[in-house]
Amino acid sequence: FVKNTRGKKLPIYGQVLFRKKNGFTARQMAPVPTEYVIGPGDEILLKIYGSAIDFDQRLVVDRQGMVVLPKVGPFAVAGVKVGDLDRLLKSRISKVLSNFNLFVSMGQLRSIEIYVVGQALRPGRHVVSSLSTVINALFATGGPNSNGTLRNVQLVRDSKVIASVDLYDFISKGDTSKDKRLLSGDVIQIGTVGPQVAVLGAAPSPGIYELKPTGATPIKEILAL
Repeated sequence: FVKNTRGKKLPIYGQVLFRKKNGFTARQMAPVPTEYVIGPGDEILLKIYGSAIDFDQRLVVDRQGMVVLPKVGPFAVAGVKVGDLDRLLKSRISKVLSNFNLFVSMGQLRSIEIYVVGQALRPGRHVVSSLSTVINALFATGGPNSNGTLRNVQLVRDSKVIASVDLYDFISKGDTSKDKRLLSGDVIQIGTVGPQVAVLGAAPSPGIYELKPTGATPIKEILAL
């Protein structure tokens, strides 16, 4: 419509970011946050040392959420936060050993399956890092298509909407306060784009901008973008 009436094709604000490869995808070597919840497929690097022991092993959490330690046996770690892992291991190992030191960290992290549906560039099932958030996953999967909203992307978990992300806040301000870490089976729902306005002429970034889904948007807000 803009091209037909004004003779100029304008870009959709923010869309170019999603077309860049490796832009904002989750980094596998990024530090693991203390609130990260351990699950099947995660790798734990455990070193136990002391006057009578020197133990260094990679432990992979099995499908039952268990790891197996010599003399200690199998015990569950799935559902435990990384920040609590050191305390849990010391508690279990101290039942069979004494006078030891322990160092634990995370190795290779599992991948998770999520679903991106609605007005997505590449809808369907996707495998992403377990460190991924909604924003990471959108960049990894191409984000919304030309008919998709950037202002109201919903995270659905167990058939309930648990978060709504306005990508304009992230793109223009770096605001990730509404972003959420993903769990296996989560669904990212991209709705249809809302009302749009075109800004052209003597503007630094001529383009097509989407208005907020509710209420009126002052012209100065669009010009600020």
